[in-house]
Amino acid sequence: MVTATGIPGASAVPRTEPAPGEFKSALSRFCSGVTIVTAIDAEGPVGFSCQSFSSLSLEPPYVSFCPAVTSTSWPRIRSAGRFCVNVLAADQDEICRAFARSGTDKFAGVEWTAGGNGAPRLAGALVSLECTLEEEQPGGDHTIVIARVTAVGPIREAAPLLFYRSSFRELASEPVAAGAYGAGTRGRAER
Repeated sequence: MVTATGIPGASAVPRTEPAPGEFKSALSRFCSGVTIVTAIDAEGPVGFSCQSFSSLSLEPPYVSFCPAVTSTSWPRIRSAGRFCVNVLAADQDEICRAFARSGTDKFAGVEWTAGGNGAPRLAGALVSLECTLEEEQPGGDHTIVIARVTAVGPIREAAPLLFYRSSFRELASEPVAAGAYGAGTRGRAER
């Protein structure tokens, strides 16, 4: 039996959506790393801060990220077709803030070198992934980008820049052991 939801066996539930503020607050509970996507076009270097980055596939080597449809940087990067995704280190929060602003010279005072595909690799990044644009899909107020990784830049051993509840955070100095603080302990009796 197919219900009003279109899912076999699911009960019909009225469709409701959270208010934008409630949804934003809920999603802020998901901790993410931070990247800067960079390219070179006819006007020079271009880039933007991007929190919506994720790995997508090992074979082929794909990553994904989601620029806002209002982004003025993404159309320039899209036109270039080749770009770098620079994964930021904990000491790069000021660079992240600079690349999040519109209408400024985001590269002022930022040290970078051209990657093999010509796109800027930011000095101090944990890693720079050289990419080519494979596909775009609409995703509400963002665009879903799928990119093929063509090269991996130098890897820096350092703490990552994390974003949680609308602010930058630090990684714990030591990994939390499995079972500590509730991880992996749900449903087990204490001993």
